[in-house]
Amino acid sequence: MAESPEKVSFTLTDTDETTEFYVVGQTKIGDVDYILVTDSMEDGAEAMILKETAAGKGQEESIYEVVEDDVELDAISRVFAEILDDIDLR
Repeated sequence: MAESPEKVSFTLTDTDETTEFYVVGQTKIGDVDYILVTDSMEDGAEAMILKETAAGKGQEESIYEVVEDDVELDAISRVFAEILDDIDLR
């Protein structure tokens, strides 16, 4: 039986709204932690890659931001595609 992904809550800094995502995968490249999250475990769900910011390092709660740089996003997407070979990240 497959283990279900962890569900975590995020507070959006611009609205103070809380939302929940499933953590599908995580990796560390260099000193940067990345997580792949999705809003649903259904086919066709929206996914995002988030990276921990320096402000969150060593804190009780981590601070993550969406990876928006196209080069960084492409590189991290390829890493997650290798780690999670049964998930299509397109």
